[in-house]
Amino acid sequence: MIWVLAVTVGVTVAAGVYLALSRDVFRAVMGLAIVGSAINLALFAAGRLGSSAPAVVVPGETVLRNAANPLPQALVLTAIVIGFALVWFSLALVLCLIQRVGTDDALALRLAEPVPTDAVKPPVTEAVHEPVWPPRADPALEGRG
Repeated sequence: MIWVLAVTVGVTVAAGVYLALSRDVFRAVMGLAIVGSAINLALFAAGRLGSSAPAVVVPGETVLRNAANPLPQALVLTAIVIGFALVWFSLALVLCLIQRVGTDDALALRLAEPVPTDAVKPPVTEAVHEPVWPPRADPALEGRG
């Protein structure tokens, strides 16, 4: 049983990563959702899937034996709800982006960046704002030490 689940998680992760690396923005969002589902499956498998005994500790014992662990199940349930909301919010943003720009190609979305003559939000193209590596010492702080 655990081998089937391990293969399922591996195939799901592979499919999700393949979609997440796509140039299509919709596919990338769906790929991230599938990777989240694979993580949920892996976490759910940590809670002993084969047991059908209730998660009740017998009086006089301190350890839960032969029962499924309820903590991974609760974490997965919470992650499913949060992931569902995040996926739908991301899809709403992607649909607004596609309607505004007219394409869902990630490389073509670079055209949606502001032009240098935009008065509202011009891009920073000056050399003053470029990072310098290795960092130079600040002349104002050289006398201190």
